[in-house]
Amino acid sequence: MTDSELLLRTLVSVLALGGVAVVVLRVAGVRQWWGPARALFRASVQLAALSLVLAGIIADPWWVAGALIVMFVAAVAVSARRAGVALVDFWRTAAAMGAGVSLAGMVVFSSEAVELTPRYALAVGAMVVGNAMTVATLAGRQFAQARLDRWSEVEAWLALGAGPRRAVRDVARIAVHDALIPAVDQTRTTGLVVLPGAFVGAIFGGLSPIEAGRFQLVVLAAILASGTITAVLTVRLTSRMAVRPSALR
Repeated sequence: MTDSELLLRTLVSVLALGGVAVVVLRVAGVRQWWGPARALFRASVQLAALSLVLAGIIADPWWVAGALIVMFVAAVAVSARRAGVALVDFWRTAAAMGAGVSLAGMVVFSSEAVELTPRYALAVGAMVVGNAMTVATLAGRQFAQARLDRWSEVEAWLALGAGPRRAVRDVARIAVHDALIPAVDQTRTTGLVVLPGAFVGAIFGGLSPIEAGRFQLVVLAAILASGTITAVLTVRLTSRMAVRPSALR
C-alpha cells in the first residue's frame, strides 16, 4: 500500500468516525454537537504541523524545550478557559500545573529512571503536561460546581466567622478527589482494560515489552504525582475567593 493510499484510507476512517460522533450528538439534542468535528479538524492540522516540525527538532534540546513551553502555555490557556478562570487569574492555573509538571519531571530524570535526552524529554513532558491540563480543568470545574451546589453550607461557615479557606475546605476536598478519578482509574486498569499510548509507542519504537512496561510505569507514576499536585494547588490557589461562582457552561 502506497503512502497516498494509506493517507486516503486514514482520511476516510477519521471522517466516518467523526461523522458518527456528530450525528449521534445531533440526534440526542446535545448542545455544541459539532464539537467532535471541530476537535478532529484541529487535531488533524496540529498533528500534521507537529509531525513536520518534530522531524527537524527531535534531536535539538533547545528546540524541544521551546516546544514543551508552547505546549504548556497552550495547556494552561485551554484549562483556564474550560474552568471559567478569569484572564487575570490565569497565573493560578499556570502555577498549579507548573508545580506538578516540574516536580514530576525532576524526579523522573534526576533518578535516571528515564534517560534525559531530547526525545524522551519531549515524550514524557508532553504526556505529563496533557494530563495535568485535564486534571486542572476537572479540579477547577468541580470546585466551582461544588461551591455552587453547596453554597448555603459555605455561607453558614462564613457566618460563623470561619475564613474563606475553611468555609470551602470540604468542597475543595471533593473537587480534588473527583478530578483525580480518571487518572487513578487509568492507572488501576492499565494492562487489564487499557493499553496506554506510551507502552504501545515504546514497543513500536523497538523496545522490548519489559522495557516498554517499565517506561509506561514511570510515566503513570509521573502523571499521578503531577496530577495530585496540580489538583490540590488548583483549589488551594482559589480557595480564598469565597464568592458564589457563576453556573458553568
